[in-house]
Amino acid sequence: MKTALQKLRRGLNTKLGFFLLVVLLFCIKSYWAYQNEFNLGVKGSMQHFLLAFNTIPGALVFLGIALYFRGRLSYWLMLIINALLSTWLFSNILYYREFSDFITFNVIKGSGAASNNLGKSLMGIIRPEDFLVYADVIILALVLLFHLIRVDMRRFKIRYAMTVTALGFVLFGANLGMAESDRSQLLTRTFDNNYIVKYLGLQAYTIYDGVKTTHNSVVKARADQDQLKPVLNFIHHNYAGPNVQYEGVAKGKNIFVIHLESLQQFMIDYKQDGQEVMPNLNKLYHANDTLAFDNFFHQVGQGKTADAEMMLENSLYGLPEGSAMVTDGTTNTFQSAPALLHQKLGYTTASFHGDVPSFWNRDNAYKSFGYQYFFSKEYYPKTKDYDAGYGMKDKIFMKESAHYIEQLPQPFYAKLITVTNHYPYILDKQNKDIQPWNTGDDTVDPYVQTARYLDESLGEFLDYLDKSGLRQNSVLILYGDHYGISNNHQPAIAQILHKKKVTNYDLAMFQKVPFMINMPGLKGGIDHTYGGEIDVLPTIEDLLGISSKNYIQFGQDLLSPERNQIVPFRNGDWVTPKYTKYNGDYYYTKNGKQITKATAKQKKEFSKIQKYVTTDLGLSDRVVNGDLLRFYKLPGFKKVDKKDYTYNLKKSLRNLQDAQKKQKTSLKTKNNNQTTIDDYSTDAPELKDYPKLNFPKP
Repeated sequence: MKTALQKLRRGLNTKLGFFLLVVLLFCIKSYWAYQNEFNLGVKGSMQHFLLAFNTIPGALVFLGIALYFRGRLSYWLMLIINALLSTWLFSNILYYREFSDFITFNVIKGSGAASNNLGKSLMGIIRPEDFLVYADVIILALVLLFHLIRVDMRRFKIRYAMTVTALGFVLFGANLGMAESDRSQLLTRTFDNNYIVKYLGLQAYTIYDGVKTTHNSVVKARADQDQLKPVLNFIHHNYAGPNVQYEGVAKGKNIFVIHLESLQQFMIDYKQDGQEVMPNLNKLYHANDTLAFDNFFHQVGQGKTADAEMMLENSLYGLPEGSAMVTDGTTNTFQSAPALLHQKLGYTTASFHGDVPSFWNRDNAYKSFGYQYFFSKEYYPKTKDYDAGYGMKDKIFMKESAHYIEQLPQPFYAKLITVTNHYPYILDKQNKDIQPWNTGDDTVDPYVQTARYLDESLGEFLDYLDKSGLRQNSVLILYGDHYGISNNHQPAIAQILHKKKVTNYDLAMFQKVPFMINMPGLKGGIDHTYGGEIDVLPTIEDLLGISSKNYIQFGQDLLSPERNQIVPFRNGDWVTPKYTKYNGDYYYTKNGKQITKATAKQKKEFSKIQKYVTTDLGLSDRVVNGDLLRFYKLPGFKKVDKKDYTYNLKKSLRNLQDAQKKQKTSLKTKNNNQTTIDDYSTDAPELKDYPKLNFPKP
């Protein structure tokens, strides 16, 4: 034992030994912070291993800089670098505690509101244990000052220092490879900064954010007002005027946008063993006062849900790679639905989502969109087993959202994002009311169970709207955001669709998602027009009597008799009522027959459609990548200032209280300040032991 201690001390008295000690202590404290100060959602042995492993490469590279210097300077540089990295860690701990996200260069450069809010409440944020990130720096400094470890004055060879640096990069490569195996497209399909930190560590996240910010800044810096000319020409040339039969029929009504996670159109009227899987949605779909669209397609790319939201709120496409809400949601100028409705019609605007606010960068992008309120996971009471996969279970989420819905001054625009019907379709036994499919594909089979659960959640919510009286003065807009079953599961898809095998035409039609508009007194029916998510906002605007003729929006009103019915997919494929192009094959849309030998006339038609699709997507990308809306003065619209918005829990709840007192139009205020939550009935088993839920207070 004594000999071992002597060897250890001799080792620590060398520069390499002291360096390894610094690296070890830095990695330990980083891992401690990841586990205790951040909510990274680490699951499974691989993720736990990577969380510990990813602390090593950055430590070797950054602390290893000191090895290139001589004598005492080398030792003190190790401590200085350690202190700087610790300060960055400390800053992120404080920022995360307030905003549930990590600091970005965009936040440092231009997000004064976040920095100011953090500074004002700093003393209320700091906890004594936060300073533990400096413990190793202090201990090592004392060890050197009191000569408990001697400074090795011998020169550390440059090639050895370079070996340490190279080892750091090699280990990072290994880290990235393992991370990609567990989470594919980690860096190209980034929807939450938590994932980058979880898999690659805080240092790698910071460098990644820096590179991404620099690239975006270069593109934006080169942009100018002249780049708007082709955009405006294209939009004005392809503008489709409103349908006079529907123009303004929803004016003054509340708007509920219900986001049906991963729900595909084929589930409408779908039966399993003679039983309707989604009876509530089917009833709504076929109601006399519902406009239902049976040729409505999702148009998302890698951004999936975020792309759907981008199109819904802005009528701008997501980007070819990654998520525009993540890449540009914090810094870009937008002329979005929440801001437009608030400024032009006095709507209260709110989004509801039962997950962390940083997911898809919503906590920042929603401010850019002009959402007054964002009710994320922290706004809801925590009950036993209330969470599944990507957030709160839908039945619990929908019921508890009613607590805030009844407080919103009317008219309001409220978007509710469900999550339970999200891959990998996790649902506990007590909530399963239907048997899974038996396709032999374990990934696909439970989809039908979570879809049924989503339908039951929707039924309970609609029942509440009827009982509370909200339904009579509201428009319901329901849409599926993207596919739930990917094209990688073709044998299972064939079984589900009762086909022997699926073609590219079948896969193209499989991209249909539900879209319906319900309002008491609306002249409904099933509309066969071809459209997609890019068309939702212009449709809503015309229903509300807002002319979108001068807006930079790439969709067309779905009800307009002038629309061209060309539906671009994000990858450049497309569908029209006559032809479909998918994965390089061409088909007749009506019957699915493949066109193997196109005529000269058909080739000309294909070329014309493709030119429109390419131009449409390309110009939208130019608007987003260049932040071109900052150059566009929309008459009667004031540019959104993110400083005007806060999603801090207590501040938001106080703002909601003040708004109710000022406007006196909320459902609760009109009900003599009595809650309507008793009208909400749910069979969610998780809520049986919670007769009264304790919501956060301002």
